Amino acid sequence: MVKYYTRACNFYFGPKSKKKIKDRNALPFGGNHLISFDTIEIISRKDKKKIHIREIKKQKYQIRKKIAEDLKLITKKKKFKGLNFKDLPILMGVINLTPDSFSDGGKYNQKNLGFNHAKYLIEKGCKILDIGGESTRPGAKDVNTKIEWKRINKTLKKIKKLNKFISLDTRKSWIMKQGVNNNVNLINDVSGFKYDTNSINIVKKNKTPFVIHHMQGNPNNMQKNPKYKNVLLDIYDFFESKINKMRSIGIRHNNIILDPGIGFGKNLKHNMTLIKHVSIFHSLGFPIMLGISRKRFIKDLSGTNDSKERLGGTVSSSLYAMTQGVQILRVHDVNEINQSIKVFKSLNFK
Repeated sequence: MVKYYTRACNFYFGPKSKKKIKDRNALPFGGNHLISFDTIEIISRKDKKKIHIREIKKQKYQIRKKIAEDLKLITKKKKFKGLNFKDLPILMGVINLTPDSFSDGGKYNQKNLGFNHAKYLIEKGCKILDIGGESTRPGAKDVNTKIEWKRINKTLKKIKKLNKFISLDTRKSWIMKQGVNNNVNLINDVSGFKYDTNSINIVKKNKTPFVIHHMQGNPNNMQKNPKYKNVLLDIYDFFESKINKMRSIGIRHNNIILDPGIGFGKNLKHNMTLIKHVSIFHSLGFPIMLGISRKRFIKDLSGTNDSKERLGGTVSSSLYAMTQGVQILRVHDVNEINQSIKVFKSLNFK
């Protein structure tokens, strides 16, 4: 039997979105009438086509049934412990407490620099603080658990006093346990819970919200000729399988975020396909997070216009992701990204 996938397309925002919904020419996205869409793309591994929502009833029964199931998940209001998805996108600010991260290694891992940076990110509009003590850049080597925790420990305890939503970026179950004991709000494991087999037991036992992240291989080898049959559908199937596994072991809550892992075991073509068609993952029913800040694909596309912080490429790809309904953007330059979002919304959505 052919497997079909549904991708929401052609989004509207603000007053125009409300009018489209009122006239029954669009469907609300995530229960929010300020965002809507009027087109879907029906995709299989052999074919794809775009249709207006009014044309759904003309499709054959198998496709109509699949679309109906997916639209329930796409249009349903998202509820997540500690987060509000009414004003999108939510910015997750990066705090790398490492000496060797690909863009800001060594910048915030001494004295109070990490804590001061956290306060700055909050001041500039960050809603989630993502703190990590191990670099997972391409080619990175594993870090000893105790060393990773030593990098994180003091700063995490200080940040906790700010009473903000904290994400812990780690692949190790022991670090996760320490984080949970310190009341972190989210576990962000870039390995997709593959690195440490006990990690999934930590989030299950404590009912901790978490990110399902896709990575092909590991940081040491992930960029050595990554291959997929169909990167978009392969990662969709990965998420679907992972969610089913979570349910099968007793994780019932919906405090789950999906991250397709831009730059984690993907070449330029893979990354561009995922970003361009990221709205396909909305039909899985969970918030989507994209980590596109300062990534290598920006250098590959910009050539001689590359820069150290790749701010221009981060801004443009962040704005595109926003127009596709992506709920969370993981970024380094919170102030500049927030500035671009405010201006873009004023020009386009009001």
